Amino acid sequence: MITKDLAAHPDHRSSHDVPTPNLGGIAFFVNIMISFYFIASFNIFPTENPTVSYDPSNIIISLIPGLTILFIVGLKDDILVLAPLSKLLAQTFAAVLFVYHYSKTINTLYGFLGIEDLHPILAGIISVFILVAIINALNLIDGIDGLAATVSIIMFSAFGLVFYAVNNTFLFSVCIVLIGTLFAYLRYNFSDKQKIFMGDTGSMILGFMLGVMAISFLSLEPADIAKLPIRGENLPIVTAAILIIPFFDTIRVFSIRILKKKNPFKPDRSHIHHIIIDKFSISHRKASFFISISNFLVIVLISLLAITTSNWKLFSLFIGLLIILTLFFFMINKTGTFLKKKKKVLRKQRNAAKKLERKN
Repeated sequence: MITKDLAAHPDHRSSHDVPTPNLGGIAFFVNIMISFYFIASFNIFPTENPTVSYDPSNIIISLIPGLTILFIVGLKDDILVLAPLSKLLAQTFAAVLFVYHYSKTINTLYGFLGIEDLHPILAGIISVFILVAIINALNLIDGIDGLAATVSIIMFSAFGLVFYAVNNTFLFSVCIVLIGTLFAYLRYNFSDKQKIFMGDTGSMILGFMLGVMAISFLSLEPADIAKLPIRGENLPIVTAAILIIPFFDTIRVFSIRILKKKNPFKPDRSHIHHIIIDKFSISHRKASFFISISNFLVIVLISLLAITTSNWKLFSLFIGLLIILTLFFFMINKTGTFLKKKKKVLRKQRNAAKKLERKN
């Protein structure tokens, strides 16, 4: 009989010291699937003017194939470890299936940077790219206890408020289900005795659902946008603000690895959460809380400015914010004291990993 070790073992990058179960993402998949039945069957929040684009059956049929593919691939990766290319192909296939069937498309940018209508093929390519990018971005920030979950709670809350405002009760209800699931998961992820990780199964499912919310937000009808206080041309910037933590960290890490002529998919400790923990010597819980609050504040700031600020001004301010964040982490990374502390942490973790290997 072949047995599998269903736990994540510490290595030179890990912040945990003992093998930890990493199949928490199974609960995410089960909860989402069960919620589809109740939300669609009971119509808990009926709308006054239901439209075809809000038809739960259309969205559910669009979601199930992609979620199932990511669940199977993520589960296999958590148990056996897959090559990055294999995961990328599976993610792309899942994204294509969703975009092909989904009734909503990003057919216009409402004047963002002077861009109006988009060709259907280009709109589809952009949608697939958004989905795959968010899946990978969420997967990459899942490096310390609570971070992916707390940041996702902030992002699903922001999208949920939007869908509540435009009476898209299905997506609003799904956001509520995912927020509740993540709060339940945090109880165990932060636990010392009953700790569990979401694994790639959980992070890819969360990333996929966040991508679905982003595409649905960017494809709002003019009548729906009129219900929101923000200007339609600022929708892409508000979306980027909601997703700023996973996207900023992913772009930053990939850029650093490419500049150093390293494989951009090869993991290391250059993520912002690792830098914050190593620099300020704080716990995972405090680092996750700090990063999540930062995400929340950026959402509030950009959303308020999106009400009256012109598109080009808001875009310039957002780019300026990204530059400031980049310089901040660059300065921390170049601090002599920090580098010594970082090497000490890495040395300690390598020794712990070697010690564990000898025991096994």
